[in-house]
Amino acid sequence: RARVEQEPLTRYCILSSVVCVVLFEFENFQGRKAEFSAECKDVSEKGLEKVGSVLVESGPWVGYDRQGFAGEQFVLEKGEYPRWDTWTNSQYSYSFWSMRPLKVDSAEHKLHLFESPGFTGKKMEIVDDDVPSLWGHGFQDRVASVKALNGTWVGYMYPGYRGRQYVFERGDFKHWNDWDSPAPQIQSVRRVRDMQWHKRGSAATSFSTTM
Repeated sequence: RARVEQEPLTRYCILSSVVCVVLFEFENFQGRKAEFSAECKDVSEKGLEKVGSVLVESGPWVGYDRQGFAGEQFVLEKGEYPRWDTWTNSQYSYSFWSMRPLKVDSAEHKLHLFESPGFTGKKMEIVDDDVPSLWGHGFQDRVASVKALNGTWVGYMYPGYRGRQYVFERGDFKHWNDWDSPAPQIQSVRRVRDMQWHKRGSAATSFSTTM
C-alpha cells in the first residue's frame, strides 16, 4: 500500500528471504511509498504518480520507463537510490513505471558477444568478469547477438557502464532487437550478482562463425 509518512530506512520486508523493493514518490525517500515483493506492470496502480527514489532491500530487480516491462531498462541491485540519476545516466528518460525481479540463477557467469546477428562474426567470451571497455580487449562497439550461458548480465551503450542499459538473463539473443536496442551498440558489460560472489575472471576475443 502507499502511505504518506516517512519512516526510517530499515527493513521493510518482514522476511529476509522475500525479494523486496520500496518506491517513493519524491527524491530522498520522501512522500508516498509502495512496497513490492513481486513484479508490477504499472506502479501507478499502487497509488504512485511518479517515482523519485528507490530502496532495494533485496534483489536484484529491473525497472522500465514504460508500463508493461517496456522501454528503457534500469538494473537495481541491493541498496539506496535517492534520485533518478543514481539508477540511470542515459539522460533519455526520467520515468519509472514497471519493474520485475531479475533471475540470478548461478554464481558462475559466462557471456558470448558476437559482432554479427545469428551468433556469427568476431566473438568475445567473458567469464566471471566485468569489462568496462570492450575496446580494451580488442572488440569494437558493435554487438549484434549475445549468448548468456551462465548468470545474469547488463550491457551498456558506452564505456564505463554508462548510457542505456540492456539486461541479459540466461538465454540466446540472436539480434539486437531481442534486447530492445535501437542499434547493435554495446561498449561495456558487467555481472548482476549477489554481493557475496566476488570472483575474478577473464575475457577473450576470437574470430568465429559458430558457437
